[in-house]
Order: sequence, then C-alpha cells, then structure tokens
Amino acid sequence: MSEPSVETSRANLRSRLDGLTIRDAARLGRRLKNLRGAKPDKLRQLTDQIAVAEALVAARHAAVPTITYPDLPISGRREEIANAVRAHQVVVVAGETGSGKTTQLPKICLELGRGIRGTIGHTQPRRLAARTVAQRIADELHTALGDVIGYTVRFTDQVSDRTLVKLMTDGILLAEIQRDRRLLRYDTLILDEAHERSLNIDFLLGYLRELLPRRPDLKVIVTSATIEPQRFAAHFGGADGGLSVPIVEVSGRTYPVEIRYRPLEVVVSPGTADDPDDPDHEIVRTETRDEIEAIVDAIGELAAEPPGDILVFLSGEREIRDTAEALTGLRNTEVLPLYARLPTADQQKVFAPHTARRVVLATNVAETSLTVPGIRYVVDPGNARISRYSRRLKVQRLPIEPISQASAAQRAGRCGRVAPGVCIRLYSEEDFAARPRYTDPEILRTNLAAVLLQMAALQLGAPPGYVENFPFLDPPDRRSIRDGVQLLQELGAFDHHGAITDLGRRLARLPVDPRLGRMILQAQTEGCVREVLVLAAALTIPDPRERPSDREEAARQRHARFTDEHSDFMSYLNLWRYLREQRTEMSGNAFRRMCRDEFLHYLRIREWQDLVGQLRSIARDLGVAESGVETDEPDPARIHAALVAGLLSHVGMRREDDREYLGARNSRFVLAPGSALAKRPPRWVVVAELVETSRLYGRTAARIQPEVAERVAGDLVQRTYSEPHWDASRGEVLAYERVTLYGLPLVARRRVGYARVEPQVARELFIRHALVQGEWQTRHHFLRDNARLRAELEDLEERARRRDLLVADDDVYALYDARIPADVVSARHFDAWWKTQRRKTPDLLTFRRDDLLRADDTAGADRPHVWQAGDVALPLTYRFEPGAADDGVTVHVPIDVLARLGGDEFAWQVPALREELVTALIRSLPKDLRRNFVPAPDTARRVLAGIDPGREPLLMALQRELRRRTGVLVPVDAFDLDRLPPHLRVTFAVEYEDGTEVARGKDLPALQQRLATPARQAVADAVAGEMERTGLRAWPDDLPEVPRVVERTVDGRTVRVFRLSSTRAVRSTCACSPRRSSRNMRWVRVSGGCSGSV
Repeated sequence: MSEPSVETSRANLRSRLDGLTIRDAARLGRRLKNLRGAKPDKLRQLTDQIAVAEALVAARHAAVPTITYPDLPISGRREEIANAVRAHQVVVVAGETGSGKTTQLPKICLELGRGIRGTIGHTQPRRLAARTVAQRIADELHTALGDVIGYTVRFTDQVSDRTLVKLMTDGILLAEIQRDRRLLRYDTLILDEAHERSLNIDFLLGYLRELLPRRPDLKVIVTSATIEPQRFAAHFGGADGGLSVPIVEVSGRTYPVEIRYRPLEVVVSPGTADDPDDPDHEIVRTETRDEIEAIVDAIGELAAEPPGDILVFLSGEREIRDTAEALTGLRNTEVLPLYARLPTADQQKVFAPHTARRVVLATNVAETSLTVPGIRYVVDPGNARISRYSRRLKVQRLPIEPISQASAAQRAGRCGRVAPGVCIRLYSEEDFAARPRYTDPEILRTNLAAVLLQMAALQLGAPPGYVENFPFLDPPDRRSIRDGVQLLQELGAFDHHGAITDLGRRLARLPVDPRLGRMILQAQTEGCVREVLVLAAALTIPDPRERPSDREEAARQRHARFTDEHSDFMSYLNLWRYLREQRTEMSGNAFRRMCRDEFLHYLRIREWQDLVGQLRSIARDLGVAESGVETDEPDPARIHAALVAGLLSHVGMRREDDREYLGARNSRFVLAPGSALAKRPPRWVVVAELVETSRLYGRTAARIQPEVAERVAGDLVQRTYSEPHWDASRGEVLAYERVTLYGLPLVARRRVGYARVEPQVARELFIRHALVQGEWQTRHHFLRDNARLRAELEDLEERARRRDLLVADDDVYALYDARIPADVVSARHFDAWWKTQRRKTPDLLTFRRDDLLRADDTAGADRPHVWQAGDVALPLTYRFEPGAADDGVTVHVPIDVLARLGGDEFAWQVPALREELVTALIRSLPKDLRRNFVPAPDTARRVLAGIDPGREPLLMALQRELRRRTGVLVPVDAFDLDRLPPHLRVTFAVEYEDGTEVARGKDLPALQQRLATPARQAVADAVAGEMERTGLRAWPDDLPEVPRVVERTVDGRTVRVFRLSSTRAVRSTCACSPRRSSRNMRWVRVSGGCSGSV
C-alpha cells in the first residue's frame, strides 16, 4: 500500500471517531495517534475496533424508547428546560417536592439525544432512592430495569452496554473518578437533591467545576429544592467558573399550609382585681411547659380540625418513646413510631391503610428521606439531632439544636400534599425569624478525613491541606482540615508532611471509612483478615439486632447467646458464625422467618453479607489475603490489635474507682449502656465510635491491653525518659520510660535500656560508673590495677589532709573517653571491643601514677605509714573528713602490746600536723597569755625549730621554748587540750590479732584501763606453749629455772613476759602472779605493766 493511501485511511478513521461513544473515541484516538509508521495489519485491526464501537452507538441509539410525560408540574416546563440544557453546559432546576423533576429530567435529556455517546448519570443521596427512582423511570418508559434504565449502588450493579440512564448514589460516582478522571463514561450528569449539601455532593460540585473546561461536551444539571438555587448557579457561573447558568424553577403540587406558633411558654392567667401586688392588672403570669406536654396540647388543638393524620417531629428514639407513652389512651388514635433503626415491619406500618386517626412520631428521617402518606397536620418542636464534629474532642457529636428555617419549611411542607394543612410550631415566630436560613452543609460539621484521602489519591490539590484551593461551595474551616490531616496521619495514610503514603493509596481504594480500611490492612499483619472484614462490614451498617420497644426484653434474651462479655466485636463474630451456620441449613424463606422470630433484621443481614463479599473481592485485589479456614477459632487478641490500628484515638483507660474513661486528648467518656462491658468495665478499652449526646459515649467496645496500642501506634506514641542510671547487674545504663498516646499513659514506668535513646549519655554514664567509680564486677586486669593505684593516691590525700592531689572523676572520665570508641555504651559492647583491642594494646587502659596525680608528693616522710613505738611498729591510717570521729590520724594498736604503750610520745602527732598542733595549743591559752605569742602560726614555727620532738613531753617542751624565746612562763595546765580540733588528737584503734576492732578512742590511758583484762589474756595467748604444764596438782620438782624474760615474735612484733621475783608466790596479788586451779597449774604471762619498764 502506498503512503498517501495510508494517510487517507488514517484521516478517514479520525473522522469516524466523532460517531463513537466518548470513552471509545478517546481510547481509539490514542491508538490511532500511536500507529504512525505502523504496518497495515495494525491499521486494519484498529478499523475493526472502530466498527465494533460504531455498532455499539447504533445499538444505543436504537434502544431509545418512546418518551411520554405524566401530568406533573415539570412536564409543562420541559421545553424551557430542554432549551436551557441545549444552550448551556450547566443548568440549575429548582423544584419543590412532588414537581416530578427527579423522574422527568432524564427523559428530557434522552429526548435531546443525550445518553447515546455517553451515559446519563443520575445521582441520588441514598441507595433506596436510586433503586426506586430507576424502577419508576423504567416503568414509565415500559422497559426492563437493567436495560435502558439501570442503577448501581454499593452491592448491586444492574447496567449493561445498552444502559442510557444510570441511577446511582453520589458515592458511586465519586468512586468512579478514581478510575475515570475525566468521567468519559458520561455525557450528562444530573446531581439530584443537591440542597442536602452532603459531603459527597459538595465534593462533586467542586470537582465538576474544575472538570467542565476540559469536558465541553459534558452537560451538568443540578436539581435542588427551592433552597438557595442561586448559590449553585453562582458556583459554576462566577468569575472563576465563567459559565452562564440559567435557573429553571418548577412549582410543586401542594396545598396551602397554615402556620401556627405555640411556644412552650404560655400565659397562665392575667392579673386579678383582688391581687394587692397588681391593682392595675398589668402583670401577666406565664409558665414554661415541657416539650411532651406541649405536643399533647397541640394534638388536642388539632382534634378540632377536619380528620387527618398528624406527623410529630422529635429529636431521637428516647423522645419518641416518652411521647408515645404520654399519648397512650387517646381515643380512636393510633400512635406509630418512625426512625431509622426501627425494624422494617414497624416502619411499614406507617404506610399501611388505616381508618382511625394516626399520629406518627418521627425523627427528621421523615423530613426528606421518607414521605409519610395521608399527613394533614404537623407538630414541629423545632429541634433535631444534628451531627457535628467537635474539634476539641476530635469526635462526632449529636447535639440537639434548633433547626434552620429551611428545615422548618420542609417539615411544614409535609402536611400540604393531600389537602390544606396546619403546622403547629412549638416556638415563637420571633424565634423562627432569628434562626439561620439554612442548615450548615455537612462539610462544615464533619471530619474531612475521607474527603482528604480521596483528594490526595486523585491528586487534587496539594499537601498538607489539599482542599484549601479546591472550589468547594463552602470551603471548610482550616482547623477542620488540620484535624482531618491529623486523623489520616494517625492511620498512616499521610506522612508528617501531609503527603499520601503507599498505605494511604491502598486505603483510598477501600469503599469504607478510613478507620475501617486501616483495620483491614492491619489485619493482614495480624493474620485475621477474614474476621476483620466481617467486623468492618458490620460497623458500616446499622445494627442488625432489632429491639422492638414492645418486646425489648424478649429480644435481649434472644441476643444474649451471642454476647461476649469482654468484646462487643466478638459478639458480632458470634452472630456472624451463627448466621452462616443457619444459612447453610435453611432455605431462603426459612432463613427469613428465623431472622424475624429471633429479632434479626433480614435486609441488614443481607446487606452485611453483601458488603463482606465486596470487601473480600477488593481486599484480594489489594493483595490482602485471608489466612486459615472459616471454621478456625478466632483469636481475640489479634483481632483487637487490628481494630486498634484504626481506632487509636478511641482507646480509653478507666479511672480508679470510677466508670468514666480517660480518652485521647484528655476527653472523658463512658461505655454506652448497650455494651456488654458496661456493667463491669475493664481497665483498658477500645471503642468503635465516640458520640456525644447527653454525654460522651463509647459504642461497641472491647477489652484490650495497653501494650497492643503501643505496638500498633508505632511512632504516634510519645516516649519520655527519666532517671537514667547505671545498673551493675545488667551491665548497662537503664532509664524509666513513660509511653503516652494522645495523653493516655500506656506505660507509666518501665525500665528500658537507655543506649537506644541517648547513646552518648549512656556511654558517659557507663564510663563514669562502671570504669571511673568501679561499679562493675568484672575480671579485667586494668580495672584492678587502676583501683589499686587510685587507692594509694587517695591514702596519700588522707595523710596530706588535701583534696587536690588526685585528679577529679571528670579527669579520669576524660582519660577513658579518649581511649574508648564512641559506640561502646554498655558492658556488653565494652567486652566485645576489649577482647580484640587488648591484644593490640594491653596497657591502653592501665593508668600511670602521673595520669592520676595532680600535684607532687612532697609530704610522704611527714606522713608516715607506721608509728615506731620502741621496737613496735604500729600502722597509721589517715582520714580527711572534718566532723567524723576518726578525722585525722589513727594508730592501730594490737591488743597484746596495748599495756606497753605510753601516751606522751603520741602527743607529738605526725610531723605534717605538728605545726598546726602547736598553733592550736597556743590559741587554746587564756587571752592574757595568748597575746604574748601572736601571730600564733609564726610563733609555732619558731618554737618547733628550737625543740627536739619526742625527747620530752610535748607540753613541757613548749613551756620551756616559749619561756626561752619570750620570757613568759606558761603553766602546763594553761594549755586547754579540749579546745584542740579533733583531727589534731591521735585516735587509738585497739584490735585483735585478726584485725577485729575491740575499741577506739583518743584517751590512751582510759583504753588501757578499760581493756586490761582482755589485754592480759591476749599476751598469755601470744607466748603460750613451751613452758606451760597442765594436769599438775603440786609444784613439779623437775621444773627448770624460769627465765626472767620470755620473748616471742608475733606478726613481726616482740611480746615480752617478765618473771616474778618468786615463782612460788602463788597467792601474790600482782597481775603477773601465777594462779592455781584445783586440777591444773599454769603460768600466766603478761607483757609490761608490773615491771615498770618496757
């Protein structure tokens, strides 16, 4: 084929793209663009594909049914609407309820030729509405549901290639954006009930505003009640939108409604003439009724009106029960409740035919979601439970608050459908006028985590806020954005910069709340995917366990068999297992009857089962695989760990002696009464939901261990450390760890290794305590050598009474610090390093004397280690600790030489303290003498230069030298020895041979007298042996001459015993005399004392 013919074919194919569906045109157009230079067979394949796509368009065109319009208000405006849609990209249709806009707008679009090249997407805020509207349109067009008219909701997808109109929830369309960013599947989008301003609707409105310039072929129709349609038009047609957006208003088919204001405050009586306090009848007395009383009064007032049913709006189930009780006994009146959690059979009673007057007590579910037939009268107390996010508590609240003017108008409109009606408002007209016009949109009163996650996954906006520049109709508060980001960071979906993580992208693909999605992903780690999928689905739907108000106790008894007293989540799994077993054994009808008989909501159970199946499919696509088999016994610990991953800010610790729990960020909550744990609340719980009504309640709870939250929370926990300290038994530095999660103390005080926290600090403490201070039991030789050297130098300091000789601990630390590597932080690390290092440098850590000595040792001779008393060497020790009993010099005296010592020689002290001693003695003199010897230190120095220590008693030597130098005679008793500092008087420590101390003191004669008996015995024991005889009854004739002196050497010292002048003087009273017993006779030998000299 020649090149020009190829180009001709390419141009022909390009021209045919405009006749394909929008999605096929984009897909095949890309392929055509990529076929440049391709072989002819590739071009033929593309030609065949375009032919198939053309056939699809032809089939869709042929499927357009004959269109007719019923007699509805919108039918009269269809030409105006069609012209607006034809001429504009965006049209706003404002119509009251009953105008027909929901069912007729898709038909108008079909009549315009829309729905051929792309589907007409029609969103509804609720699944029930999507199904019923699809069925209604299919019926009007006489087609089968799922063919030309189809619908897609969370569990059902009834569409085909021939489907021209697809009803769906707004959440479904939002999810499709992830797969189809330009929404090429659609040529028209109808956003119905936009006035409800749900989170999904607001997001779609913002997204479409940005998309429309890139999709000029896309038509958008926004429908709303008659509530602020101008805002929707301005949103698309403002300065940024740049579009001309017409508003078509369609009236509804309603009757006039009379509004009556009956505030709770009522007049009791006017002033009376006999009231002395009100002679002019000016005081009007009022009282405030309670709400139930006012409702009863309003129903009584409406009894005088023509027959018709009454709809009473109330804020919750409890208020409905209380009001129903108050209305009990009304004649010819049927009282019916209506709220979302009401069993289906009871809800259907509202729609059943009846003859008597009916009073329907409903929550605001009857305001927009359900239309109750036959209503002619409405009683509106003017309040409702409005879901609001609390930024302080980080929870969703359900406070009762006044409704807006728009909601009040919606309620009043419920009674003008069948005939003229009356709406009694239980508040004043002034109150109504002061209320806000509209209810705050959901985006301003909810957590934004889900929206932020989807926007991040779609790459809309930029982190961390994403929504700050997104064209929302009402931009959310920055604080709400921040809270949403924080929740996603808690779940691990965003990093600390606010950017989406890989986990966050997986999370965005799960069609559940981000918290529930996080549980599913964690379940893979914990090995309990099967169970958590069931629980995530259960937490998405209303509780399938029904509790009819008239049979509440019977329902409770039936449900009790599923209860797990430690976990409401496990109760769900028990119920799930029971349902699975029953379903396999029963037919469909039998299973449905079983559900009814056992107070189980059949439709919710089906929804639960469908959602589990859908989540399993999506989980498999994400690589989240189930483990084990379905009959395996579930492990509560693993399951709860997975749940905690999504509920970290829903963990609570019960306060002591209280049922209240301390929650995240200092919140306080109690377990909801319906929880199986409420009667015996455990110490730690996790709850699926925190909702504030009259107080903050935790719903669906489980007992957990705080260690689970610590493990799962990871970096979200705050760890603080205190009291780092060396632990010799473990050979490492420990500290006390405190672990908190959003202020909750998961761990109050736990000993942990400090090296992983502060390795530098741990290393310093290891060196200081283990090596410097020696608080480590180890066999390393260098430590023993260093300790020995240090002890010697410490003794030198004691003798010198100085603290500047030995280097400080900081200097020793510096020596070790310079030689030990930085990664040695414990005994284990040190041993591993030293094992290798000591082979290279064995003396690396052995210190020399110069390393530890700061000053020269010039005082060694003046501070001797021993005191030489004659031929006896007595050890000396020194202590420098003022105030201590042994501060100064201590002489260690063996008890067997105690009697030989004289006290005068010790009065001279050691040479190093002698000058200080003489100075102190001079200062002890009376003033009239002392003034002759000033300054005392100089006098002491001169006196010592002129005397020979030890040759005479100290005081006599001082007396002589002072008189010689000054001419002043100082009496010896003028020296006041009691005024001497304690360290200048020698301390005597008397010890046994084994070193055990007997006594100590500074008065030697007193010690000698007190210890005379044990001293004599010690001498006898020291020289006992060769001259001792035992078993004698008379003096032996062969006893040799006893020497006058017997000497023995004991531990290097000489012990002497002197013989008495007569060896037979057995009755002598001298201490040295022998003593006789009845059976034995021995010599008693003592040293010194009685001989008068040593």
